[in-house]
Amino acid sequence: MKQLNARKQPTARNHRFPNGRFRCPWVMPRPLIVHYHDTEWGVPQHDDARLFEALTLQTFQTGYYWDVFLRHRRQYRDAFAGFDPQRLARLESEDVLRLARHPGIIHTREKISATISNARQAMKIQEEFGTFDKYLWQPVGGGPIEHHFQTLADYPGRDGFSDALSTDLRKRGFLMTSTGVCYAFMEAVGMVNDHTLSCFRHAEVAKTDRAGKSD
Repeated sequence: MKQLNARKQPTARNHRFPNGRFRCPWVMPRPLIVHYHDTEWGVPQHDDARLFEALTLQTFQTGYYWDVFLRHRRQYRDAFAGFDPQRLARLESEDVLRLARHPGIIHTREKISATISNARQAMKIQEEFGTFDKYLWQPVGGGPIEHHFQTLADYPGRDGFSDALSTDLRKRGFLMTSTGVCYAFMEAVGMVNDHTLSCFRHAEVAKTDRAGKSD
């Protein structure tokens, strides 16, 4: 997840932090962002609810700094039934109005409605493939694609996999799943290892096996 102000520095290299560690060039010295980068971003995720959460938050994130959502993640999980597609799919129009007034989340009725609609489509995928996880990971062979980026300019923002995922999700009725949203989602859940080569997390994430567990 590249931060908005980091995008203004297209040749930016990794940041060296006071502890001597180098981190990806999009990582700003904000505690929530640093913790997210160091412990979660790029780590293969295979839990259906967490995958649906990551995809949903990417649709919400456009135009905001990511730490805004990290600060309010608990409120989002409470508001959206833990991002369990089966629970979310049962929400009705009155729930959209209720969530639109929720004080702890950034929202629009359009995005709330899209989230509920997407949950219903995710349920259909679960019925077809067994899990949302299996559907999402199948195109990349079930394991992360290793990239070898060095600067912010190397990040593509989209690729053939995100194009294909976006196209198929939209064919299945998903809303707000552009190829850019899909690529950021793939980065977040470890479908691609986009930690730059000199970032200390690149090698650690590269050791993660297909099951999403460290060697």
